[in-house]
Amino acid sequence: MSAQVVVTGLGATTPLGGDVATFWAGLLAGRSGVVALDDDWAVGLKVRIAARMAVDPTSVLPRSQARRMDRAQQAALVAARQAWADAGFTGPAADNGLDPDRVAVVIGTGIGGVTSLLNQHDILRERGPGRVSPLLIPMNMPNGPAAHVGLEIGARAGVHTTVSACASGAEAIAHGLDLICLDRADVVVVGGTEACLHPLPISGFAQMQAMSTRNDEPARASRPFDSGRDGFVLGEGAGVLVLERRASAAARGARAHAVLAGAGITADSHDLVAPDPSGRGQRRAARVAIERAGIDPAEVVHVNAHATSTPLGDAAEARWIAELLGERTVVSGTKSMTGHLLGGAGAVESIATVLAIRDGVAPPTINLDHPDAELRVDVPRAARRMDIPAALNNSFGFGGHNVALLFQRA
Repeated sequence: MSAQVVVTGLGATTPLGGDVATFWAGLLAGRSGVVALDDDWAVGLKVRIAARMAVDPTSVLPRSQARRMDRAQQAALVAARQAWADAGFTGPAADNGLDPDRVAVVIGTGIGGVTSLLNQHDILRERGPGRVSPLLIPMNMPNGPAAHVGLEIGARAGVHTTVSACASGAEAIAHGLDLICLDRADVVVVGGTEACLHPLPISGFAQMQAMSTRNDEPARASRPFDSGRDGFVLGEGAGVLVLERRASAAARGARAHAVLAGAGITADSHDLVAPDPSGRGQRRAARVAIERAGIDPAEVVHVNAHATSTPLGDAAEARWIAELLGERTVVSGTKSMTGHLLGGAGAVESIATVLAIRDGVAPPTINLDHPDAELRVDVPRAARRMDIPAALNNSFGFGGHNVALLFQRA
């Protein structure tokens, strides 16, 4: 790799908290963000639990701005503002001595502004076409979150959107790494966002039998690697990171949380929604990330797993991690606490991976009452203090998308 790329900014709004510090504290405490859906629209649904953002983004953004944005866009902007400030920037790029032509944005999403689309469809049916909002199209478009963040910071090197289902946020981070290494940008704001808690998406996932139906015990529903796991829990939120070259970060006195040392992207070509049970493509993505970082696999002692709490997915992932990195690898399934943020998952979990390295502590996996009989990796049930020189974050999505990100201690 021609230039060492570091993470200088972190921002998040999640089911565990509306900022990074609260999110991280919640993870380490083993607190669940999954709640019962008590909305009128949830009555009669097969699945009536979800992991909502702990802090509504409309309470953070100015009302005049929030009303023009879809919820996924709101979440992305909230997280991006945090990350931008954490990196030491205030206001647009040009006001910080940056060349806007060398600043880029990559924000992924799996679905985009689907709740805006569905809500406006209801208005169309009930009140007629003349009452449909003129803001519908910009609120619905998947590139909306990236566009809003790009406008906020005045990015002109490119504003991109990755759409690869549940791997979208992680792929955005990988793309940001490439933009810097290919010398197409100096600073890149990367991440992922999702907000689709609505009866139609919930019903669609439920009909696929992909979601947990533990409606009577929300906090115990998401249980990666547990023999009683019965599907994922839908969550919402956003995670954003700021990437830049280590030399330029050091020159301006910015703190490096971690190094983004490598990324691997592969495809299964196996099935549209089912993971390849061999885990071949996922393992290859991890191997590519490690090779690109130029390190010994033995240095990778921690993995933030994709681990959605589905029977097939968890088993395949755990198996190849043990084969590639060894059975002593410490693996965390943080979706047990946050639920599955779909396109936002890879970014939020990358933040957890960065903080695990920086602070020397691996988050727990909660609800692991009866570990799968074939589980051959070390999955702690409480936060574990440990030295973490390097760690992987795995993200996989419908369509056979596999992304692995390799972070190292700065």
